[in-house]
Amino acid sequence: MGFVPFTFIDFIDIILVAAIMYWIYRMTKGTNAPYILSGIIAIYLLWVIVRALNMELLSSILGQLISVGAIALIIVFQPELRRFLQMIGMRQKHFNFITRIFSSGEDPVQTNVVPIVTACREMAAAKVGALIVIGLRSDLRLITEGGITLDAKVSTPLLENIFFKNAPLHDGAVVIEGDRIVAAKCILPVTQSAVPKSYGTRHRAAIGMSEISDAIIIVVSEETGSISIAQNGNIRHNINPQHLQQTLQRYLALNTRNQTKDEVAE
Repeated sequence: MGFVPFTFIDFIDIILVAAIMYWIYRMTKGTNAPYILSGIIAIYLLWVIVRALNMELLSSILGQLISVGAIALIIVFQPELRRFLQMIGMRQKHFNFITRIFSSGEDPVQTNVVPIVTACREMAAAKVGALIVIGLRSDLRLITEGGITLDAKVSTPLLENIFFKNAPLHDGAVVIEGDRIVAAKCILPVTQSAVPKSYGTRHRAAIGMSEISDAIIIVVSEETGSISIAQNGNIRHNINPQHLQQTLQRYLALNTRNQTKDEVAE
């Protein structure tokens, strides 16, 4: 019997499988999912051996388990799958027209960064922890629906009151879209990437949110009072208020230009 020829398509096939396996590892790192996957693989290997030995009854039972495996995987890995699909949908600029079809048709209101920067400066001086998400083009409804709806105009006193240590809404993130605080006490997805152990929950959540959306996330550290900003999976630390304002204005201006280009292209 001769050797099966190895073609370029086989090489691409191996690369794609390796990429999928690496993605599964990244998405499930730090969870119980690897143990579940190991159990599924063990059952499948056992089924192959049982079939080879012609053990009909056991083969039939294991075959039934494997036949519903796809549904079981969707249920077990629902959070990871949702995060992956969110990451694709929020980052895929070519399909932004779908979001606009279901939008109200009104021009988005530009975010006023001055009250946000002022609040961050004062909270940093008082070492009050804060987590602020400034939405751009990504749909953040899955995040805001898990929080407390506010729909209030952005202001420095309101942000400071929300994140006041004993306030009922201080735990979690505030989501801002345009000139409105949409929701507070929102839970953000924590990054599964390898980050320094010194990072707290807020910083991990900021990175995780920036990985699945184009939002700008501001973190005020409760321990050090330092201000950090995250976007596109990256985070920068120890930003002074003046630099924070310049950075926010630059991001917002860039987002406006990109949106205008997409509308012209369509």
